[in-house]
Amino acid sequence: MRRMNGLAVMAVVLMMGFSGGSAAAKDTIKIGAFFDLSGPAAFIGTPTKLVADMVVDKINKEGGVNGTPIELIVGDTEGDPAKAVNIAKKFIYKDKVAAIIGPTRTGTGMAVKKIIHGGRVPAFMTVGGDPVIMGGEKLGPFDWVFKSPQRSSVAVKRLYMYLKDKGLTKIALLTASDGFGKDGVRWLTTLAPEFGIEVIAQEAFGPTDTDMTAQLTNAKNAGPQALVVWTIGPAGSIVSKNKAQLGIDLPLFQCHGLPDPKYIELAGKASEGDRMPATKLMVADALPDSDPQKPVIKEFIRLYTDVYGYDKQFPINTHSGYAWDAIMIVADAMKKAGVKADDLRSAIEQTKGYVGVSGVYNLTPEDHNGLDVDSMVIVQVRDGKFVMAD
Repeated sequence: MRRMNGLAVMAVVLMMGFSGGSAAAKDTIKIGAFFDLSGPAAFIGTPTKLVADMVVDKINKEGGVNGTPIELIVGDTEGDPAKAVNIAKKFIYKDKVAAIIGPTRTGTGMAVKKIIHGGRVPAFMTVGGDPVIMGGEKLGPFDWVFKSPQRSSVAVKRLYMYLKDKGLTKIALLTASDGFGKDGVRWLTTLAPEFGIEVIAQEAFGPTDTDMTAQLTNAKNAGPQALVVWTIGPAGSIVSKNKAQLGIDLPLFQCHGLPDPKYIELAGKASEGDRMPATKLMVADALPDSDPQKPVIKEFIRLYTDVYGYDKQFPINTHSGYAWDAIMIVADAMKKAGVKADDLRSAIEQTKGYVGVSGVYNLTPEDHNGLDVDSMVIVQVRDGKFVMAD
C-alpha cells in the first residue's frame, strides 16, 4: 500500500513536470488588449500596444497582482468595428479575460460597447470620444466601460477657458465627419454659451480628405477670430497646411488628439503657432516640481525612451500614457478586489486619487473617466516643438 502511494505520488510529480509550462501559464491574470495595429490609426494603436507591454512588464517585475503575473492577449482591430466585435467576443468567451484594454478609436469603442456590457467584463478604453461612457437609450449603458483619455467635453472646456482668457469669442469650427469629430461638435456647440463663445460657422470634412481649402475659405468668410479644428490623424496637419497656403491670418486651434511630433512633421512650418489642449506629458520639463504628476511622467519618459527605446520609432505624444493609466488602474483594482468581474468593476469605479501620466483620476459611478480640466494644458508649436502656450 505504501509502495502504491509512493508510485502515485511519483506519477503526480511527473505529470506536474510535464505540464509545468501550462500550469505556469494558467497561473496568470489574462487581460485582453486590442488596438489599431494596422490601418489608418496604426500610428496611435501600435505605440499604445508597446506601452501596454511596457507597463505589464513593470507590474510583473514588481510582483504582479498579489504575486500573480499579468498576461496580455493582443488583438488587432485594424480600425474595423466588425473585427473589433469579433475580438471582443473572443476575449470574453474564449480567452476568459479578466479585463479588456482598448480599443483605439471611438467608432470601434462604440461597436464593442454592447458586447462588453453583455459579457460583463470591465473594459478600460483608450478612445477619445465621450459616447463610450455616456448612457441613455441611444448610447446604451456604460456600467462596464471606462476610458483613460480625457473626455472630449473636458478638452473643450480647457480650450474654451483659454480662448475666453485671450478674448477670442467668435470661432469657426472645422470638424471631421467621423464619430470623434461629431462628438467634438456636440460639445463645442453645447458648451460655447457657458464660456461666452459664439460659433459663427461650422464646416465638416472627411477624416481621410486631402484638401480642406473649400471649408477653410467658407470659415474665413464668416469673419471669426479663431479657427477650431476637431479631428485626429493627418487631416489636422492638412488643415494647417491649407490655411497657410490660403494666407489665412487667423489663430488655429486643434483638438486634444493632435499634440504629436507627427503633426509638426506633416504640417511643417505651417504648424508654427498652432495651439491645442494636451496632457502634461507633452511639456514635462515645464511642470513645477509641486505638480504630483511630474515624477510619474518623468519615470514614464525614462522607461519609454531610455529603457525600452520606443521613442526611436514612435516619439512620445499625447496618446502615449493612455494604456499605462488604464492598465495601472485595473491592476490596482485587482490588488484590492481580485478578478471576480463584479468586484473588479466596482473597485475600478471607486478609484480615487490615482496619479497617472495623463492626470489624477477620481472615478465615480457617473463619471467613468475621472479627469477634469486641471489634467490638461494648452500647448503650442514653437520652433518645431511643443511648448507651453503663452
